[in-house]
Formats: sequence, C-alpha cells, structure tokens
Amino acid sequence: MKERWTAPERFAGPVLGIETSCDETACAVLDANGAILAEAVLSQAAHAAFGGVVPEIAARAHLAHLPGLVGRVLGEAGLPASGLGAPRLGAIAASCGPGLIGGLIVGSGLGKGLALALGVPFVPVNHIEAHALTARLPGLVTGGAPFPYLLLLVSGGHCQCLAVEGLGRYRRLGGTIDDAAGEAFDKVAKLLGLGWPGGPALERLAQEGDPRALALPRPLRGRPGCDFSFSGLKTAVAQHLTARDPAAPLPRAEAADIAASFQAAVADVLVDRTDHAIRMMPEATLLVVAGGVAANATLRACLAALAAGHGIGFAAPPIRLCTDNAVMVAWAALERLRAGAEGGLDAPARPRWPLDEMRAPQSLAP
Repeated sequence: MKERWTAPERFAGPVLGIETSCDETACAVLDANGAILAEAVLSQAAHAAFGGVVPEIAARAHLAHLPGLVGRVLGEAGLPASGLGAPRLGAIAASCGPGLIGGLIVGSGLGKGLALALGVPFVPVNHIEAHALTARLPGLVTGGAPFPYLLLLVSGGHCQCLAVEGLGRYRRLGGTIDDAAGEAFDKVAKLLGLGWPGGPALERLAQEGDPRALALPRPLRGRPGCDFSFSGLKTAVAQHLTARDPAAPLPRAEAADIAASFQAAVADVLVDRTDHAIRMMPEATLLVVAGGVAANATLRACLAALAAGHGIGFAAPPIRLCTDNAVMVAWAALERLRAGAEGGLDAPARPRWPLDEMRAPQSLAP
C-alpha cells in the first residue's frame, strides 16, 4: 500500500528512525530540521561467545528490546508514545535492507505497525543510503555537504567507493571482490585471540606495535580502478601465525606488531583505492568516509591527508555515528520526505538492496 500526503503533513513533526539490520538495536528521533532530539543504541553482547553475529539470536534480541527502546527515545524526545496530544510524530522510518532478514522484519514490522496506528507515513530506508547521507546531517560538515561527493563506505559487510550524485542517485566506482575491510579486521582479530567484535580490539592492540614489523601484501595497490581485495592479506597473517611454533604462546609484543602491520596494510590499500576513485570523479570537492571501519583513527588520519593532497574537503561522522545507528535512518527518511517521497507500508524487508536500484523521489527525477 502506497501512502500519499501533502507537503504540510510531511513536515508536521519529528521523524522516528529504527535500525535493526544486524546486531545493533537502535532508535532515534530527529526534528523536522534534522536536530537530534533523542537517540539510543543497544549492542548485543551475546554474539561474542560465537565469534560473530548469529542471525536468529540477533532477531530475537531485536524483538525483545526494540519496543522498550522506542518508548524510551520517544519519552526523551517529549513525544507521547500513544500519538495523542501534541507534539506528535510526523513520520516513522526503518531500515528495510540490506541486512539480516530476521532483524529487518522485526524493525520494519514495528515501524509499519506504529505508523498505521498513529496515522503517519512510513518511510522504508536503504541502510547503505543512510550511511551515504550521514555527512549531510546539520552541523557535521562546515558549510554543509552538497552533492556531488565521493563516499568510501567501509564496514563489516561493505567496502565500496560511490559517487553520491544526488538523493537516490549513486554510481558505484568500485567495491570489494572478496572480504570487506571490517570482515578482515574481525578475522585477523580472531586469529590473534582478541575476541569479537575484533576491529576495535585490534586497533587498540596496534597502538602498542610497530607497523613496519611484518612485511604484508597490499592487494590490488596500484592497479587501475578502485576495487578492493582483503582475503589475501588476511591469509598472509594466517600463514605467518601458522609458521610459528604452535606450542609457543604468542607474546603480546609480537601480537601488537602483527596488528599494527595489518592495520597499516589495510590503510595503505584503502588510501590507494580511494586515490584512484578521486581521480575517477574529478567533480567531487568532498571525500566522505562512513561505516564501522571509519571509526579507525589511523584510517581517518590517512584519508584526511589524501583529501588534503588533492585539495578537497574531508568528512567523517562522529565515532558513534560510524557504526549502525538510527540517527542516519531518520535523517535519510527526512531527506526523502523533504523531496516529496511517497510512504511505503508495502515495502518488503530486503536482505539485498543494491544502491543502484534506488530511485530519486519523483519530484527530483530528471
């Protein structure tokens, strides 16, 4: 069922965003101008015992915690959960893909039910588009982040360079041909016995090590285009560890050197591939990095230096907005509402939802 509404109704109140695409249960409320009224993220610790996200456990955790989290952020934003009285919600948005199907069904189902009960539009949000638009949140970039700009999206499940040409208009310049960068971080962290999630733990350990201690490959560096590959790099670390005496414990200093060398190799590859992407998109005046790996301080510093070398701006979201969150979901919905998008109570949950299948709202269509 498609919904239609007029412009005054579209901007009548705040937007509630819901994010349940993986293992973060998140809600946020933004006002009609994009200011954050309330936000909350619940990370699921239960997956640590399994060394990765278990989809069924994630879906059940979303189901258990999401209603309470929605009530909490609505209360903090000063909005009645019943929808009665004023002020009241103007729209509800939820990630409908890509992601783990169970979690997507939980989040979008609750969002649709609330929207139907409150008589407000439901906006289905592409999780990747939400990451892509985060830099446009008010106040994140001095002077704003006008289209077009270049996006490097790096997370546990995604690694790609995108030309963000407008709302609903994305051109894929390159992507990973095997592992995503965040996936490689987690796998190497597991090899080092650091537990899960591995990326932050590996970054902390790398601070104690020498990034030049271990000669690791830089897959695809210098090749044309801006595709990525991290499987061989991960395998090189595994082979190095296999060659050691299996009976001898791995000293922390040696583990730190491996972590630092691996992190440096990943950063070198990402910088090289992004450098090619900048040359493929000469009209870009801004480089944006988003996704969970964008929280890595070494990578942020390297990309900032790359952008400065090209004479373009650089933007990275605050650390809390790099990983999956509902602020970006509500903001993506608000961008679409402003452009006259239609609601979508009939929007399905989609485990795969490529950005090149996105469309600009009809009012922005050429």
